[in-house]
Amino acid sequence: MGKLTSWFKRRPTNLSDSGRGGTNESLPPAHLAQTRQLLSKMKILPSKMRVNRATGARPLYRRFWFWAGLSIGGGIAASIYGISLIDRTLPDQSELNAVFREQTLTIKAADGTILQQQGEATREQLQLEQIPDNLKKAFIASEDRRFRQHNGVDLQGIVRAGLNNLRSQGVVEGGSTITQQLTRILFLKQEQTIWRKLKEVRLAQKMEQELTKDQILERYLNLVYLGSGAYGVADAAWVYFSKTPDQLSLAEMATIAGLAPAPSLYAPDKNPEAAKRRRDLVLLRMQEDKVITPEQRQAAVQEPLTLKSSLPKRVQVESPYFTSYIQKELPKYVSANVLKSGGLVVETTLNPSWQKVAEEAVAKTLRNQGRWENFKQAAMVAIDPRNGEIKAMVGGKDFGKNQFNRVTQAQRQPGSTFKGFVYATAIATGKSPYDSYEDAPFVVDGYEPKNYSENFRGSMNIRDALTRSVNIVAVKVLIDVGFTPTIKLAHDMGIKSELKPTYSLALGSNEVNLLELTSAYGSFATQGLHAEPHGITRILNRQGKVIWSANFKSKRALDADSAAIMTWMLRNVVEAGTGGAAQLDNRPVAGKTGTSDEARDLWFIGYIPQMVTGVWLGNDDNRPTYGSSSSAAYTWHEFMEKAVEGMPVEKFPKRPKLEGRKGTIKAQSIKPKQILNRSIASKDDDSEGESARNSNSEESSSSRRRRRRRSYSQEEQQSSDYTPRRRRRDRSESSSSNSSSESSTPRRRSRRVESDSPPPRRSRRESSPANSSGSSGSSSSQPSWRDRLRPSKQ
Repeated sequence: MGKLTSWFKRRPTNLSDSGRGGTNESLPPAHLAQTRQLLSKMKILPSKMRVNRATGARPLYRRFWFWAGLSIGGGIAASIYGISLIDRTLPDQSELNAVFREQTLTIKAADGTILQQQGEATREQLQLEQIPDNLKKAFIASEDRRFRQHNGVDLQGIVRAGLNNLRSQGVVEGGSTITQQLTRILFLKQEQTIWRKLKEVRLAQKMEQELTKDQILERYLNLVYLGSGAYGVADAAWVYFSKTPDQLSLAEMATIAGLAPAPSLYAPDKNPEAAKRRRDLVLLRMQEDKVITPEQRQAAVQEPLTLKSSLPKRVQVESPYFTSYIQKELPKYVSANVLKSGGLVVETTLNPSWQKVAEEAVAKTLRNQGRWENFKQAAMVAIDPRNGEIKAMVGGKDFGKNQFNRVTQAQRQPGSTFKGFVYATAIATGKSPYDSYEDAPFVVDGYEPKNYSENFRGSMNIRDALTRSVNIVAVKVLIDVGFTPTIKLAHDMGIKSELKPTYSLALGSNEVNLLELTSAYGSFATQGLHAEPHGITRILNRQGKVIWSANFKSKRALDADSAAIMTWMLRNVVEAGTGGAAQLDNRPVAGKTGTSDEARDLWFIGYIPQMVTGVWLGNDDNRPTYGSSSSAAYTWHEFMEKAVEGMPVEKFPKRPKLEGRKGTIKAQSIKPKQILNRSIASKDDDSEGESARNSNSEESSSSRRRRRRRSYSQEEQQSSDYTPRRRRRDRSESSSSNSSSESSTPRRRSRRVESDSPPPRRSRRESSPANSSGSSGSSSSQPSWRDRLRPSKQ
């Protein structure tokens, strides 16, 4: 470099441009200084750019081919960089086989039928072979005549479309291929920019490498928007012609294919003349492509455009209470980003046929019993206890008017249904079903439980106390086993709500919802195993890949022997107690009724080995009803009688031996500060009432149960071994027969939940003690209905 500089110093005026015919032209001093400064920064180029004075050759930077090559190389480099820049903004290659649009959600039943769709979704995803051949060819002729030849971008098609548009002085043909349109549907927005078009071209090329032509065509025909809320050819066939694709005529197929470029412009229900012109153009192209004959085209052109419009199927929602529950469950299983991007398919556990039966049973009960028993709402849920799958869910009377789901959102007092957990805890601590307790007036730490019928039965065993739903015995059993073991067992079996350690816990004073209560009773059906209730089996992403799958493991909540003993006891509730209305003719049933204070909540939770179903009846505003839990049991029967058709009859496990059993739960007895026990003898005419009650039971024990508007009383005959038998009571039965089971001295009922059989309806309106008294054998002591309605003189 130093030599080069010294050379310039020696010959400051002799630097010549030998490229100009070999003449020496001295450079001006200013140019010489600039040249020196430039060359001082160059370490290699100066030696390569010396003037060859002998040959007179030009330097490289003065030659045309140098700049041409540099331009071409720069263009290639820029293209490569631009493509790489575009590729970085495109979806991953694994996403190119997406089959759903973004921002969509599809919820399916267990049999694959669609329950609900949200967003730009296709109601019916058809396989390519399910789509008529002429319909496929109509779209190809209309949208992409060289679909089978190009690799995603059709240059010939672009030139042809441009020439046709110039000749027509309007846009009559587009240059985008079907592949380009599919990429726009799945991944791109509709803005008209060069950048979007470049991404569309690049995506189309990538998609052609990833998918076959048939896969691309199938996705396109299922996703393309065709106006009036129709996405895909199946939706369009239904929306415009109320047909399935295979029922369409050639003219109707051409009409649908002609909608793709501009659905709003060519919609036959909005612009029939434009739709006909477009249809005829599609038919002409089909003839030119030798897809149809001239005769077929002529016949189709002459066919009148006859529409039979229908609402898009995608706006229909089946089982709305269940699908709304599913949408609230989704965030538990997939991230917020996945939900936001959409395109998900959710496969659920719902059995559509059982769901329909459940809806009919609930509607029937509300229509019949609801009117004269003063309840306006009902809920039902059916679960497979073996795996926790929800098979049916009815959350209320009318989802359109009220979206509140009474299966999952309503917290209500479970009444005597909670006794199942109290007695299960007792059995698990080692107690026998034949251990006896005294049913007598009882006050513990100021809390006085009352039986619903205001009478007492003396000594009775646990099994019969559960069958008759006796409150006082339930509280005494709770005191013996303790709050902590009972609450823990209830939670282990599936109760999620908070349970407070109070004496009224035994009578169901702590609020729960129907789903958790039903699921918990399912643990009895599975011999003590609890499976988490759930409604989702799988979640699939836009590519059809499983991103979440249900894998709930059953957990031991109660030992098998205790569960079997409880099932044996709960079967007796149905066969000889308050749950008689739930009996099924050909299979064993176990369950428990429940009624909260003033019959505000009417419950029945029953099960067979393969299914557990819960029913709740009541009012949203917590108003009292005139009903009983037998109405809930009747609703349960109406559903289960049809749901189990074709289901194999399975038997419950046999009752284990009771002798020598050891407890699996340690009791933690409560030590009350004060207990007051009162004698039954202080109750006037109690023995007389009990005698009459037994007599009435004997008279009705031989009659068969009827399934229309029957209420089942909790009083049964007490035989020598104290095994009760079922007694039926019609709702139209005279009040005298009811009064015979009551004590002659009225007592205030507990503020909390009582047992399940209701008193006569008059008891809700009485304020005079005289009105609640009466002997078992005479109706003359009963006041007339006018006297009962008169205001009290007190």
